[in-house]
Amino acid sequence: MRRKISEIHTLGPKGTNCEKAAYHYIKEKKLDAEVILHDSLESAVEVVLKKTSSALLGCVVYPDLHNIVFSNLENMQLGDVFLLDTYEMVLASREGVESEIKRVASHPAPQNLVPEGLDIQLCSSNAQAAHLCSSLEVDGCITTSEAARNKGLKLVRDFGKVKMGFSIHVHH
Repeated sequence: MRRKISEIHTLGPKGTNCEKAAYHYIKEKKLDAEVILHDSLESAVEVVLKKTSSALLGCVVYPDLHNIVFSNLENMQLGDVFLLDTYEMVLASREGVESEIKRVASHPAPQNLVPEGLDIQLCSSNAQAAHLCSSLEVDGCITTSEAARNKGLKLVRDFGKVKMGFSIHVHH
């Protein structure tokens, strides 16, 4: 019998594609569950393993998802997989900096969207990249349209939505 899911733990902060996917999953499956955001999926797993009514939502392009899966075979299993368009993936910057971008923050997954010749500062999520840009730590960021909007950033280039796979990991 499938356990009831009351919490979905995933990658934050607000504005990540994982957060969007978690709310989509709750709605589609008609769950009475809350979304809890973490700095990394690795830190989310630690919490999920302690509570059998929780699940981990991962993105199939998350750099170390394979390590999370194979490190936890005794306690977790793949419970579901679904496709969902991401937010628009964008290159964004602060107002007035668009033409002077030299250093760009990016999560490792979409770092290939960084224009050639620019320095990359890797970070924990697309939303974290937007935060680093808005807090003056970098000139630009590869992020989601939602995170860019939340941080008041200016769109430099829109790469569009990406058809993406998301996985739900549950206790077994």
